Amino acid sequence: FPFRLFPLREHGMNWRARPLTCQEIQAFRKSKEVMDRFIRAYKLMLGFYGINLVNEETGELKRAENWRERFENLNRFSHNNLRITRILKCLGEMGYEDYQVHLVKFFLTETLVEETLPNVKRSALDYFLFTVRSKEKRRELVHYAWQHFRPQSSFVWGPHDKLRKYR
Repeated sequence: FPFRLFPLREHGMNWRARPLTCQEIQAFRKSKEVMDRFIRAYKLMLGFYGINLVNEETGELKRAENWRERFENLNRFSHNNLRITRILKCLGEMGYEDYQVHLVKFFLTETLVEETLPNVKRSALDYFLFTVRSKEKRRELVHYAWQHFRPQSSFVWGPHDKLRKYR
């Protein structure tokens, strides 16, 4: 069977790769070797996207030195957005929910605040945001997106009355 770098419990674009089972996920999560490899793969992909993992405990991220060149690639080729969505979902499956939050916030910041990734904005809002497993953290991220989205009146990813009252 072909394997995936970031396996999920759902079918992806590769029809030959079979989805993970819950038992496999539990076995992976219990294996230090598998989880170490998973983090190495995550760091490798982040590097490809021009991002560095600053803190393995928290999942904190920052731009890599080569970010301009890598962001150009992200802006040019939208298939990367599918991969990022897969990585985000897999982070949740593997118990790295804090990593999900940091990666989504990174993309929201780069798309809405810094405006360096205009062609990733739609995926960040439509897909990346909603991979975050924690309802509370997801709400925080939707609120963060709403605060930085322009024009705010066109924000469709949450009810404006609730977003105004949030916190």
